[in-house]
Amino acid sequence: MCRAYHMACCLRKALFRLFGFYMGMVFAPNHKGMPLVPRSATIDFLRRQVMMSRNIRGSRMLDTAMGGLNYQLQHHLFPSMPRPHLRHAAPLIAAYCREYEVPYTETELLASYAIVVRYINRVGLGERDVFTCPLAEQRLHPTPNG
Repeated sequence: MCRAYHMACCLRKALFRLFGFYMGMVFAPNHKGMPLVPRSATIDFLRRQVMMSRNIRGSRMLDTAMGGLNYQLQHHLFPSMPRPHLRHAAPLIAAYCREYEVPYTETELLASYAIVVRYINRVGLGERDVFTCPLAEQRLHPTPNG
């Protein structure tokens, strides 16, 4: 009994971690690295939604794996639109954005992950070189106080 309970708890933890990783891989490519528009900025609804999100191009398999969230722009503009229709709305919205000169961002899945990694490195590391060791730098270039 105790062993089965322990294994069930371990399986539950593993599934939660896997699900969290999966959800991160679905949500991060759509927003991370996109410009942030302050709430105080006077910008219309369309521009606010389109400028702060990106679409991920792909096949119907990608649509299924991402739950339709690869059409993030359409999802933000029409949140109650059924998922299968997001794919059909994408070219219409892209054409409308081109006509009114609204920046419409769309990329491939792997390219979006590269954008996310660059963004996280830029924000987290403050533009520092990721391959330098802080302790080695401190020893090579000591500060007057330390």
